[in-house]
Amino acid sequence: MTLDEARQRVAALRDEINRHDERYYRQAAPEIADFDYDRLKRELADLEAAWPELAAADSPTDRVGDDRSEGFKTVRHLERMMSLDNTYSEDEVREFHARLVKLLGRDELHYVVEPKIDGLAVSLTYEKGRLVRAVTRGNGVEGDDVTANILTIASLPRALATADDIPVPDVIEIRGEVFMTLAEFRRINREREEAGDPLYANPRNLAAGTLKLLDPAEVARRRLDIVLYGRGHCEPASLLPPTQEGVHQLVRRWGLPTVEKYWHARGIDEAIAAIRELDSRRDAFAYATDGAVIKLDTLALQREAGATSKAPRWAMAYKFAAERAETELLAISIQVGRTGVLTPVAELAPVQLAGTTVSRATLHNRDEIARKDIRVGDFVRVEKAGEIIPAVIDVNLDKRQLHCVPYVFPDNCPVCGHKVVQYEGEVAVRCPNPECGAQVRRRVQHFASKACVDIEGLGEAMVDTLVDRGWVKSIPDVYRLRRDDLVTLGKSVEKSTDNLLAAIERSKTAELWRFVHGLGITHVGAAASKDLARRFRSLDALAAATRDDFIGEKKTSLIDGIGETMAAAIVGHFNEPRNRAVVAELIALGVAPTAPAQASAAGATLTGKTFVLTGTLPTLTREQATEMIESAGGKVSSSVSKKTHYVVAGEEAGSKLAKAESLGVPVLDEAALRALLAG
Repeated sequence: MTLDEARQRVAALRDEINRHDERYYRQAAPEIADFDYDRLKRELADLEAAWPELAAADSPTDRVGDDRSEGFKTVRHLERMMSLDNTYSEDEVREFHARLVKLLGRDELHYVVEPKIDGLAVSLTYEKGRLVRAVTRGNGVEGDDVTANILTIASLPRALATADDIPVPDVIEIRGEVFMTLAEFRRINREREEAGDPLYANPRNLAAGTLKLLDPAEVARRRLDIVLYGRGHCEPASLLPPTQEGVHQLVRRWGLPTVEKYWHARGIDEAIAAIRELDSRRDAFAYATDGAVIKLDTLALQREAGATSKAPRWAMAYKFAAERAETELLAISIQVGRTGVLTPVAELAPVQLAGTTVSRATLHNRDEIARKDIRVGDFVRVEKAGEIIPAVIDVNLDKRQLHCVPYVFPDNCPVCGHKVVQYEGEVAVRCPNPECGAQVRRRVQHFASKACVDIEGLGEAMVDTLVDRGWVKSIPDVYRLRRDDLVTLGKSVEKSTDNLLAAIERSKTAELWRFVHGLGITHVGAAASKDLARRFRSLDALAAATRDDFIGEKKTSLIDGIGETMAAAIVGHFNEPRNRAVVAELIALGVAPTAPAQASAAGATLTGKTFVLTGTLPTLTREQATEMIESAGGKVSSSVSKKTHYVVAGEEAGSKLAKAESLGVPVLDEAALRALLAG
């Protein structure tokens, strides 16, 4: 390669990496996988090393990725917050150790190996033991003040635990990672799938995007979590323990959430063994881990080793390569969701990936297909994004055949033929026809599901039949079904018809929150539906609500967990005449939802108590236990924190039980829960 060729390639790489940095750090919407991004940065670093005259002060190889965004106050870190050098090679981990041996002049070095959580780096400042500020890494020197959003994390104490033998500095920066649990990520994607909205790609992107929302109530609804594992500035510095392992122990004694497990290693062989063990155990963690972080244990040696312009010399990230597979794209199908969103799905030749057979993968949206130039007949690489959802990463262009032509996204809905639209500011393409058969099916399926009014016998196949016959064109039509019509669907269907009609009749008095959830209001899931039912107590009262019923004068939320975003969605939903008509029709057809019971002082035995359920109980389902607790005035949360009053644990209880034990939260079995309910 000549100097001119190297100069052109370096310029192209810097432009491409800068674009990917913008997508990853500021927009939380990366276009390529971490492995491919790291490969670009490695190529650039190698070229800059080979051609020193091409070095530049603003090269992406010499700076921390900048996550600062508009709408947030920037705050300067008391101590620089750096990134980490990373590798996918055990040989390079050994080279890292060899460099430290030479630099520090000693053969035996001790390390701490930690899980590398796939989240957003933050720094929390505690003054006199009280949390005063939370700041993102930003550019390493200053970051965005996200304190209001961090305060929505239930597992994070506002003050450090104190005791005579626990040192509390005057000022300390405690570093860690904000993340979203895999369970919460799946919950949110289930709601989006029910709504026909595009699914989020992985927990990291969703967590990063959530932390940068300007509405703390919406942040609270998505239930972020945090782990803390490092330190920045400390006054007085003498209060810091002398080792990284000691830092972990002190963070835990302060009552802060920290990593589920770390390893102390004597020498590089033990460190690599720990990395391998972490890889084998990480599937049991509540959060996504994309690697391991190896750090010198002794803080004095860390200071002696120093740092480059962007990363410490005493630490390195070893990243686990995501499992990928190559297979043929047989077709692209289009799914039409409840809200009319057209979602493209890759139909694949079956292939083994991460222990499962994958035959379908998300293509996200029209723009994604065009950007990656994905064509039917191509051989594509598939990866489980965030190790959860199969996604098409890219195309093997070397195998492209002449018959593979650019994919043309439909201009018309494949179900009803209506002209599709793309609203300003959205990437989604939608069918705007509310009477589209696919949308009607999804709306009615959602309404009748166990998560909503729970009409037994009105499953997917029956809904398809009723919509195809033209008997059901909207949710109220469910309550207009006639026995004379239903018995014509086949032989010997009288009993099943009577059972279905009885289930429909019973559903008229289902709990109010089930009807609210069943209406399919954007952003409103089961938990928010229960909050709305407790506040408004009838469908027509909710339908008549205005913004002032949700948001106070100083933009404060009047209903816990419902902020500006959700309030606007609720009011906007009922401002649509057809949605108001649905409520009016339901009431006219005899629907009389059961409002939440007003717990009496005597009956509200659990008022003010927060519970977390984990594992399988002997006789109660999760839903039954939740209903019993809420009927007694209690609240059920998805995550364990110091504010949790009880954890109810059954068989195969997982990390929530371990966290409860570490925090000293009382653990109940089913019998103890029943005793508590009985007073």
